[in-house]
Amino acid sequence: MHDFFRPGRAPLIAGNAAIATSHPLATAAGLDILGAGGNAVDAAIAAVAVQCVADPLMTGIGGDCFVLYQPAGGEVVGLNGSGRAPAAATVERLLSLGVNEIGQTSPHSVTVPGAIAAWSKLHRDYGRLPLSRLFERAIDYSETGYPVAARVACDWAGEVDLLARTAGATATFLPGGRAPKQGERHHQPLLGQRLREIGRDGAAAFYTGKTAQSLVAYLNGLGGLHTLEDFAEAQDGADYATPVSASYRGYEVVECAPNGQGIIALMILKILEGFDIAALSPVDRIHLHAEATKLAYHHRDAYLADPAFCPEPMSMLSDEIIDILRARIRLDRASTPVLWSEPEHKDTIYLCVVDRDGNAISFINSIFDGFGSGHVDPTTGVLLHSRGSSFRIIKGHPNAIAPRKRPLHTIIPGLLRKDGQVAMPFGVMGGHYQAAGHAQFLSNMLDLGLDIQQAMDAPRSFAHGGVLEVEPTIPEADLAELVRRGHVLKPRQLPLGGSQAIWIDRANRTLIAGSDQRKDGCALGM
Repeated sequence: MHDFFRPGRAPLIAGNAAIATSHPLATAAGLDILGAGGNAVDAAIAAVAVQCVADPLMTGIGGDCFVLYQPAGGEVVGLNGSGRAPAAATVERLLSLGVNEIGQTSPHSVTVPGAIAAWSKLHRDYGRLPLSRLFERAIDYSETGYPVAARVACDWAGEVDLLARTAGATATFLPGGRAPKQGERHHQPLLGQRLREIGRDGAAAFYTGKTAQSLVAYLNGLGGLHTLEDFAEAQDGADYATPVSASYRGYEVVECAPNGQGIIALMILKILEGFDIAALSPVDRIHLHAEATKLAYHHRDAYLADPAFCPEPMSMLSDEIIDILRARIRLDRASTPVLWSEPEHKDTIYLCVVDRDGNAISFINSIFDGFGSGHVDPTTGVLLHSRGSSFRIIKGHPNAIAPRKRPLHTIIPGLLRKDGQVAMPFGVMGGHYQAAGHAQFLSNMLDLGLDIQQAMDAPRSFAHGGVLEVEPTIPEADLAELVRRGHVLKPRQLPLGGSQAIWIDRANRTLIAGSDQRKDGCALGM
């Protein structure tokens, strides 16, 4: 039972449908669609469109998305809405241009955005209400303004230098020359126009015609290799892919297939499954999770890439490999990871919906860095993401840039199933943390017996880049013990990630939803 004397949220309980997002306006928009007869897909698209407006540093129509969707009585569908490199992009071409590494603000960091193609395909195949209806609230907030939420304002203030670099970003996101403060209203009328066009004409309004022409011209002006043909091909670029899964504590954990890192979440869980997690002390659990994460992420950075260019590394989930990795873990001593040069990324939104018919969707949309590449086309108002910065300019590397190739992706929606039925759509935001976050969240629930909200709110840590990032809610005595074991601690200045989930209680015919207190969002139901 929830302790009402302690700070924190209680889980939401609903009888017919529920939605959980990281922004209250998005949650309300999705609930409105559910009340109007829309299904889970409709509600998710309506909610993500609002987040593209009201949480612009985290997501946008110039980004990518991944989806796991299980129709009631059907099989899980995985949708890959990640964009591809331009056809002219090769390691040799970039090296000839003097590019040895793709930075956040480089035009080469902008793969052709895949989100709108994915939204359109998902809506065409599974939606119920017109796309124009789904965008109504997002368009209204774009044109009449929306109040800037607390966490959004906090993060926005940290990106002023990036936004001040270009005229389009300054005009759009620094009104009056500064970041909006909490409670102030912000407008994006050009984004509203794009959403209105997409609602009327579908994905073609983004990938062809004046919008595509303007985006290509803008990127070419920065030295990008993009063409109108690259954008036109991307209109049908989202594709369905069979998800990957593994068992954990009697449940099936389902993740999107590579090029996303969902398989790494499964790898961490398989390593953890060999330990009696519930019997360990809190500091042992932090240490064990860190060690499993380091092992799995090393394999991620060495082998994970677009499966169209490299074989899917399913052997990483074999019992033989997992046993070998698990045996390397010492509970009394931290290992020294092999480091790759991977910058921190955190800018993603995640949402989930279960509707009255039992359809469940797990949906994630991202621009990778805070405000993506920092580039806003001043003609269209489209903020462009920076996912291409994950490519390597190294010949022979699995994640080397290549024509029409997708980069390694950090964003991963999740589904938990029991006996072939959805038990919980869930997801954790936070860039590279997401795979580790999936494992940590599920272990909190399935090993420690925490409820959905407690599992989200529990203190977090993340072993990455040679350090162990720790939230200040971890006790000082545990931090001291982690240092004694050899961990190099890095205190978090901001909360680590965010999460949403909806548990389907079939025995009581109710839905139990949670939304991470680290963000502005909430869960609502009906």
